[in-house]
Amino acid sequence: MAKVFPIRPAHPERNCWGCDRYCAADAMICGNGSERTQHPIELFGEGWASEGLDPLRPAAPEAAES
Repeated sequence: MAKVFPIRPAHPERNCWGCDRYCAADAMICGNGSERTQHPIELFGEGWASEGLDPLRPAAPEAAES
């Protein structure tokens, strides 16, 4: 079973977020590349969980013509 993914970790820069192991950044076990995978809060900011990860946003409704 997968671990629960933390929404707001205290120090996201200390872990690799690429798999369910959440290894320390300086001791990665899985060999998932030479660099750690960043947490979404590092990439997208504080509101990442409510915004979603889909880069396409719905178009703003056009103003009604009078």
